Amino acid sequence: MIFQKQIPYDTTYPNLPGTRPISPDEWIICDDAFSQQMALRDELIETKKDKVLAISDEAQDAAVELSKMTLDFCTSKLGYQKKFNKITRPDKVSIEIDLNEPMTFLGRLVQNDFCILQKVDNEHVLTAAALCFPASWLLEEKFLKPLIDIHSPVKKYDDNIAKRVQRLFDGLQINCPVWRFNALYYEDPNLFQPRSVNQPRRKPAPNTVKYFRSERQTIIKLPQSGAIIFGIHTFVVKA
Repeated sequence: MIFQKQIPYDTTYPNLPGTRPISPDEWIICDDAFSQQMALRDELIETKKDKVLAISDEAQDAAVELSKMTLDFCTSKLGYQKKFNKITRPDKVSIEIDLNEPMTFLGRLVQNDFCILQKVDNEHVLTAAALCFPASWLLEEKFLKPLIDIHSPVKKYDDNIAKRVQRLFDGLQINCPVWRFNALYYEDPNLFQPRSVNQPRRKPAPNTVKYFRSERQTIIKLPQSGAIIFGIHTFVVKA
């Protein structure tokens, strides 16, 4: 079981979409569960690659752009050490810088999960992802789907919210990230919890709630490709 000691923000649940500005310097963070989470990410990518990674041909350039930007951020802001074609994480694990498989590289580089969304006609579509810690959804069911279909199981995500989120994505400026969070109660603390829309997670009874799970979700726009990047940093603490 992997837990953080605390969640570093007020978890009073906001109304959707609930976004607020964030400093570009706080786009990605490391926390006290870094080593354990990264070890699990390495394991999942090794053993369940088809379940946690996906990329379309259309997303290749954006994924490479995101990889380069994340790599620069890690070395300049988070203390990672780069030497030749290797990058050493804060847990002292060195990984190869391989931009031929950008989602694999991203999945092993930081605690964040990443979803790449690109505009097709009038809405953004999920064209690539490194999703090691799904909170009750299946990547294979959401891949290449537009936002409204991705959020179909979320009752509060109606047409009005969908339009507001689309306006947010369309109006997002370069180097002006925003963030939001969610708040979920679980009986199971496992980080890897894929679940089909046909088998939704049952809401736990109050006396069975043991764990609080929250995703720190960041949204940025890539300067070259214009793709929207949805980052997910998962926290789990004992309730």
